[in-house]
Parts: sequence; C-alpha cells; structure tokens
Amino acid sequence: MLFILFLVSLPLRVLSSPRATLGNLDFPDPSITFDPATSKWYAFATSGNTNNVQVASSPSFPSFTSANARWTLLSKLDLLPIPGDWVNGTLPLIWAPDIHYIEPSKTYVMYYSGLLSGSPYHCIGVAVSHTSILGPYTAHSTPFACPDHDGGAIDSSGFFDADANRRYVVYKVDGSAKGKGGPCGNGDKPGFPTPFKLQEVNISDGFTHIGPATTILDRIPDIDGPLIEAPSLVKTKAGKYVLFYSSHCYNTLDYDVRYAVAENIKGPWVRKGELIGRETQDYGFTAPGGASAVRGNSEGMVFHADCQAGRCMYETGWGLGEKGEVVLSDE
Repeated sequence: MLFILFLVSLPLRVLSSPRATLGNLDFPDPSITFDPATSKWYAFATSGNTNNVQVASSPSFPSFTSANARWTLLSKLDLLPIPGDWVNGTLPLIWAPDIHYIEPSKTYVMYYSGLLSGSPYHCIGVAVSHTSILGPYTAHSTPFACPDHDGGAIDSSGFFDADANRRYVVYKVDGSAKGKGGPCGNGDKPGFPTPFKLQEVNISDGFTHIGPATTILDRIPDIDGPLIEAPSLVKTKAGKYVLFYSSHCYNTLDYDVRYAVAENIKGPWVRKGELIGRETQDYGFTAPGGASAVRGNSEGMVFHADCQAGRCMYETGWGLGEKGEVVLSDE
C-alpha cells in the first residue's frame, strides 16, 4: 500500500519550481521509496561517487513539506558491492536501482540493470535483503529480464496494486542501445522499438514471474524521437493508473517527463503529453527526466536534470487538476 498513489480533489497550490535535494551532486536516475521499519524516505541512484548503488535519506518527502527535513547522502554505503554473477565483473555499470519492501516476506527487493557479461547490453537483475533497506543485499545469479537480442533491458520499476493485490515490475526494452546514429543511438531510421514491458510478479517475493510480460507502450518516432524510457507507475484514488516516462535522449534539450493514463494496468494507455520539458514548462532545467513518483506526506516525485556535477536530483509535489490532468504543486 505504500507504493499506491491516493489523490484528493482539493485545490493545489501552483508550483513555483521543483527543488534541489542534494545540492551539486551527481545522482542520476533517482527512485524513491518509504521504509516502514525506519519511517524514513530513501532515494537510490545509478552508480557514481565510487558506489555501484548510491543512497540518500530524508525524514519526509517531498522534504520541503517539513521545516526541518533535508536529504542526506549516505556516501560510505554501497548497497550493491557484488552485483551478481551475470554482470560484467570489471565494468558493472549499475543503472537505475529501485527498492521495494515486500510485506508478506518482510524483505526488501532491489531491481536494477547491469552490463551483461560478454555483451554490450544491459539486463535487469534482482537483489534481496532480509535485514534492512540498507542491506546487505544478495544478488540473484541470473537476470530477471534479459532480452539481449533486442538490445537488453533497463529502467526497472516496481509497483504494488493494493486494490487488486497484485505486484508488477515495469521496464524498458533497450532497443535504442542496438540502434545506430543520433546523440544516444537509434537515430537512424526506422530505428528499433523501445517498448515498456509489464511483468507481473509474485506478491510474496517480488520477483517470481507470473505469466509473460506485456507491452504497454512503445515509442512514436515523430513524438518521442529515438526512445521512451524511465517508466514509473502509480494509481489514483479513483482507480486510474498513471505512467510517467521520458522521451528523446537525456543528453539533448528535448529530454522530458511525460505521462499516460489507463483504466486497466495493461492498457490501453492514453498519452497525455509533456509534464516537464521545453514544450510546456522546464522550470529552468536542462534535460529534465527520469521521474519516479510515489505517495509521501503529499504526493511527490523525484527526477534528474543537468547540473555542474552531472545529473542532479530534484523533487516536487504533484496531484490532479480540476480536469483530471496531472499538475505539479508545492503540496
């Protein structure tokens, strides 16, 4: 239930701007989760600052909803020092970790992508902690999802649908890693698909597959450029599903945060357009994207954008507007 978003139809304060979290610190591909054991919020990021998996904590989220709250980087802690036998041991390149508490088994499950040994592509792995959200984590010896013939898989994100009592992992098939041309690959037409796959998993362990993965969205070249990526699922109080994602290359000015909605988690998904980006409102950021949205003291999300150090993490509140559209807010 901690990862289901409940929205109320109260007026929202207009957002002045998303806020910085960790200052000028490279913290790419952030995800966010609440830990019931410590009553704290934790953010996780792609490898950097000497760690395979970076982690920061805050007593509330968004942190600006509490006067004394702030994000603290746990710089001496690497949550995944041993990323699994299937990962390249010399250059693991751990990307976009996402951690969830699994209530039935009292465990923490980490989804992440790592460079497949002997391959140029990433695949998705799972690691489990039986002790704490801060580990130690034991990585599985084989990948969770590895369509290496299609370019691999990245950007895995967990989602628990409390109403249906079902758990899922959504991820991107990384066809853009296979495609050639452009600033991040896949720019040469026609390019390769970069679909989002939805994999149901066992609610008791968070990783055992239930049935085959389902495609829920794919890129439209004229709208999305060479790719879509960074899917993040939430659910409204009214029972609608919201899928946040990014389009275009992260190293271009066209990178953004978009969203789609659906009545059924398997679709059809209706695209609603750009939420953060230069087509609508970029709030002064360069290449904002990779949003991860959850329920906090108020509804919130984190995302990353260019900064002097690389890709810094920012946070914002959000909710539904009068017409049911997603809007950013200070609440």
